[in-house]
Amino acid sequence: MNDKLDTEERKELPDNLFGLPERREYPMPDAAHVRAAEAYFRYCPEELKPQLARAILRFAKAYGVDVESSTVRLYAGE
Repeated sequence: MNDKLDTEERKELPDNLFGLPERREYPMPDAAHVRAAEAYFRYCPEELKPQLARAILRFAKAYGVDVESSTVRLYAGE
């Protein structure tokens, strides 16, 4: 999978592959998308940032991605 999902690919993803599953935002089916979620973290609504930060770290660990953002780590409680 590349770093772009078309509409059909996004629809086919299960909810559990999204950083915010209830909103189906921040899909993270692979390492490239984890990096994208980290890059777009600042656009997440403030009240949802802790949830997204924890998801980014969880997916990053699963895909072997190093999360460089201290902001993501802070919101995740690390």
